[in-house]
Amino acid sequence: MNRRLLVLLFLWIGLLFTATACGDDPFQIQWSENPAETTLYAMDRQELNRPSAFDMLQRRRVVLESPQTQGRWDFAVDRQGGSLVLLPPRALGVTSQAAIAPMPGVSFEELREAPSDTTLYITRDPVPLQVGNTYAVRTHEQRGRFGQICTYYGKLEVVGLRSEDGVLIFRHDTSPECNSRRLVPRNN
Repeated sequence: MNRRLLVLLFLWIGLLFTATACGDDPFQIQWSENPAETTLYAMDRQELNRPSAFDMLQRRRVVLESPQTQGRWDFAVDRQGGSLVLLPPRALGVTSQAAIAPMPGVSFEELREAPSDTTLYITRDPVPLQVGNTYAVRTHEQRGRFGQICTYYGKLEVVGLRSEDGVLIFRHDTSPECNSRRLVPRNN
């Protein structure tokens, strides 16, 4: 083996041991809870270009009329029968893995892991909203840090509903760990 390659190999091994010497996993994503509050507007409002959909991982409000959206959102807000509902993308004919699981009787703080039972997730139907209710959200598929295809999981709690105005206010947080149903950091 060439001397230069041997030196580089030893340097690489040394760096690897240094990175893992304290028991840290170099691939583990370090994150902390960071709930935020967001306002969305029902799709049936008269004004155009109001954000009526949301991308959980990016924490981004989405204007559905915009051509740049291309299905990169996890739910939209609509008014049906005088009440506000969440609509998963498939309810609007958009191919997506995004889904919503109502979590009755579970508070935002108590929801520490998204359900593993896929039958609890709603993918095509409206999800009725109620102040104080909590929901687990599985995101649309997107590329992860290392190029793999991932879904992410988050949670939201309805903080305010103004059905007559078509306004939803909710608190949310999303795990940045690819395909992990954990909704709190590993150190919690």
